[in-house]
Amino acid sequence: MGRRIRDRVAAAAFWFLLVASSAQAFYLPGVAPRDFTRGDELQVKVNKLSSTKTQLPYDYYYLKYCTPKKIKNVAENLGEVLRGDRIENSVYTFRMREEKSCTVACKAKIDAQAAKDFKEKIDDEYRVNMILDNLPVAVLRQRRDGNPSPTYEHGFRVGFKGNYAGSKEEKHFIHNHLSFRVMYHEDRETNSARIVGFEVTPISINHEYKEWDEKNPNVATCNQNTKNIIQGGAVPQEVEAGKDIVFTYDVTFKESEIKWASRWDTYLLMNDDQIHWFSIINSLMIVLFLSGMVAMIMMRTLYRDIANYNQLETQDEAQEETGWKLLHGDVFRAPPNYGLLCVYLGTGVQIFAMTLVTMIFALLGFLSPSNRGGLMTAMVLLWVFMGLFAGYSSSRFYKMFKGTEWKRITLKTAFMFPGILFAVFFVLNALIWGEKSSGAVPFGTMFALVCLWFGISVPLVFVGSYLGFKKPAIEDPVKTNKIPRQIPEQAWYMKPVFSILIGGILPFGAVFIELFFILTSIWLNQFYYIFGFLFIVFVILIITCAEITIVLCYFQLCSEDYNWWWRAYLTSGSSALYLFLYSVFYFFTKLEITKFVSGILYFGYMLIASYAFFVLTGTIGFYACFWFVRKIYSSVKID
Repeated sequence: MGRRIRDRVAAAAFWFLLVASSAQAFYLPGVAPRDFTRGDELQVKVNKLSSTKTQLPYDYYYLKYCTPKKIKNVAENLGEVLRGDRIENSVYTFRMREEKSCTVACKAKIDAQAAKDFKEKIDDEYRVNMILDNLPVAVLRQRRDGNPSPTYEHGFRVGFKGNYAGSKEEKHFIHNHLSFRVMYHEDRETNSARIVGFEVTPISINHEYKEWDEKNPNVATCNQNTKNIIQGGAVPQEVEAGKDIVFTYDVTFKESEIKWASRWDTYLLMNDDQIHWFSIINSLMIVLFLSGMVAMIMMRTLYRDIANYNQLETQDEAQEETGWKLLHGDVFRAPPNYGLLCVYLGTGVQIFAMTLVTMIFALLGFLSPSNRGGLMTAMVLLWVFMGLFAGYSSSRFYKMFKGTEWKRITLKTAFMFPGILFAVFFVLNALIWGEKSSGAVPFGTMFALVCLWFGISVPLVFVGSYLGFKKPAIEDPVKTNKIPRQIPEQAWYMKPVFSILIGGILPFGAVFIELFFILTSIWLNQFYYIFGFLFIVFVILIITCAEITIVLCYFQLCSEDYNWWWRAYLTSGSSALYLFLYSVFYFFTKLEITKFVSGILYFGYMLIASYAFFVLTGTIGFYACFWFVRKIYSSVKID
């Protein structure tokens, strides 16, 4: 009785710790609404420089922009660091609802190194990311289809290349004047306002001045009539070593009918949602139709088989009958390398639990795009805590196979999959560090990840394994013969390689439409927010993996091949191969990556994603097939 109470207390403590850690992961200062009154100080924060051509983020102050007296790093969570976000303060400050005309930020001396850095970032189409009241800055652009509704781009470009004044050679010009526009929604009762939009118009203008006074800079091209100068065709500011660049800005405020709860709609609707929704619904309908047909055929055929087998009256008739019933003495024979299979099953359960809980939190709104880094942080922490289920699952199957070296299997479960991921991640991080990119994970964060792995995940795997071994072993519904049955020659279409490759097509077909938008959000700097559809796709992926594995396993047993354990795992897991091939297709058709290091990063991260997808889908298919085989052999009469 006392032991049972202690187990319940331990379980309650574990779940409390899990929920508390998850809540800490989701929390980010600035997500809650803030009310501003006239005259309140507003400070623009700067984030990383990003480019879809290189996928290598850089710190804002990597370039020789205006720097405040003291650069302060804003509190970051684990996910922001892993994403390469580096949020810092800036010199761009103003007051709520008090417009500013052209204001000088600073004058920067551009030496040869600074000019080289600016030119490289302009060539690679780097964009500057800024934040005001947790809203990223956006640039208004014209739609290509002629639609008058506004559309936006994330951040603004560092500069541009072009010819000026009849020059044949293309030169580099920098956006050194920022025209900010802040939209706000006013509360008439309290006379306070909330910021609901943050736009910028970047401009390149060669400012003119006679003598520079730091305290009171007198710039002829920066005054009340700056807009008239710009509209009249200002001379752009060229990036050239030895020249000074004057950085300026102005601020306007505009009242908006958009409420604070809807202020992110502008950023989330940057893509063509009609195509997105239509493609997803079309894919889901096709997959549901195919899954329904497969389920109907399986149920009718299997029901007829069981009825026929149970009507056999004599042993002679049973021996004359062919099919899956004849394998009852071999179908539960332990497969080769069953220890490795147990490790993969435990890891797959861990990934499945992490994915499911993460999606539930996302559906509840905890992981919205306004919570920068929240999704990444949640996935890391949930992965760590789900080690309990990994150890439990692997030990249960290992005990069923009558394995004796449970400590070795537990160690492999705790270290193999995360060890492979960490090794690949460490190499990629070294490449990023070699490029001096802010995307490189700092040593302190790397050490924290290792501490989470060794300090929490590994002990939980051992706890789960101990609990799994305490449980009675899973009993087979039929006895296994001592002498293995000979497997007849198989038809070409039942060969393992062919059936495994065929089995991965349908699960991949269930997700490849959504996969396009996920890759776009990751590699083309777009926000992903339709977690409801993602959850539906995930459910259909589970159904599809289960059904296609059961169907192919049934055909395999009917052809008297009882080696179904590994094939069940690889059948649905082969969808990861198609995922990686699709990522290769996406790389060459949608991305403009030309640098070698950037290409290595892309394929390295997609290899990690494909490997995790293999373990996830393989585990789903195996569990479905394991349930199916136990169900059919427990439903027939075995003498």
